[in-house]
Amino acid sequence: MSSPVLSDRLRLVVLFGGVSAEHDVSCVTAAHVLAAADRSKYDLVPVGITKDGTWFRNDKAIAALSDPDVSLPDALEPAGTEVDPLSELLASPDGLPVVVLPLLHGPHGEDGTVQGMLELAGIPYVGAGVLGSAVCMDKALAKIVAAQAGIPQCRWIEYRVGASDHSTLVDRAVAELGFPMFVKPANLGSSVGISKAHDEAELIVAVELALRYDEVVVIEEGVVGREIEVAVLGNNEPETSIPGEVRPGAEFYDYEDKYINGAAALMIPAELPANEAERVRELAVQSFRALRCSGMARVDFFFEEGGRGWLLNEANTIPGFTPHSMYPKLWEATGLDYSSLIDRLVELARERHSLRAGFSTEH
Repeated sequence: MSSPVLSDRLRLVVLFGGVSAEHDVSCVTAAHVLAAADRSKYDLVPVGITKDGTWFRNDKAIAALSDPDVSLPDALEPAGTEVDPLSELLASPDGLPVVVLPLLHGPHGEDGTVQGMLELAGIPYVGAGVLGSAVCMDKALAKIVAAQAGIPQCRWIEYRVGASDHSTLVDRAVAELGFPMFVKPANLGSSVGISKAHDEAELIVAVELALRYDEVVVIEEGVVGREIEVAVLGNNEPETSIPGEVRPGAEFYDYEDKYINGAAALMIPAELPANEAERVRELAVQSFRALRCSGMARVDFFFEEGGRGWLLNEANTIPGFTPHSMYPKLWEATGLDYSSLIDRLVELARERHSLRAGFSTEH
């Protein structure tokens, strides 16, 4: 895969932090992206959002980017000059075209809220639009859409605050799913708030934990299968990476396994028969399209060998994006390095924006 050539220099606004339990992950990601982006192509502007929603332009990081003797920190802080969101995003003192790269994991960033603001302001941005972002962020709604599209999934149920008491929920979950089962907040990522329940007592505790983060909880059957992930890149004609496999170091691929102790093994490429590797790539594209994704997504599956085969787990529209994360590692193994991946995403953002800007407003 050849890297794209961008004909003109751009102002690339990197949004990070955010009002989310995944705030810290985003700050680490932003530092890596700024370090890898080609400074001859981009005027890089890091804009951080605190956990209380205040926006700051990180002037210290901007100064470091212009001085080859100064290194960026391992994680950025949403600190510096407080700014008005739209004024800062629209600003371009040198008259350069502006593209926004949201690295805001979780609610208030990955769920369509920021994307809606950027749409109203007419600013190109990397990744899925309002609808695709919102659908993929809500695991329950994403499962409903995927089922309508005929994409195979594990058994699951949804629980909403006030829908029933705990005893009724436990009875239903045991009857429909059986133990063990996984309990997740519907609108969160990075395995935050996820628990594995082995009995009724653990199920109640797991639901209460998930409800700390969201009003909707997804409860899934425990699937005994391999965890296979595919990176998808593109708009109307998406491309897929080779599949990779996650082998958790813990009982499941939890937050500590992903970001703290690094015990999980990432196997790239996944050891799969050629026909199964091709099948999961086809399902990744089918899922990407059904869930209205664009730009990028990491689509995760379970593989029940000798059982039901491929089962969609979820699609992430702003996947982990450090050089050690699965999404960029999959593309690197497929022939697209980290810096070129950033270029490609920016190109796709401009392509999608140009297409949408060309639609008629006449009747």
